Amino acid sequence: MCIAIPAELIEKKEGNIGVVDYGDLRQEVRLDLVDVEVGEFVLIHVGFAIQKLSREEGLETREIFRQVYAALEEEAPKNQSS
Repeated sequence: MCIAIPAELIEKKEGNIGVVDYGDLRQEVRLDLVDVEVGEFVLIHVGFAIQKLSREEGLETREIFRQVYAALEEEAPKNQSS
């Protein structure tokens, strides 16, 4: 299974490079596969923007990921004491 993470494009650089914001992390990614402008959301997979998302979809998906990671962190101490 492959997972793509939603991020907001916050800067475009020369050579089809963009800087995206995941919420708590910023990263440079390749923009070769999509036509995207600053402020738009994209799905990122292995360093490439692969699909545009609406702002609503991007924020909603980002929140779902946040909830999943929070649940995993809560569960981790329980698993370590077993």
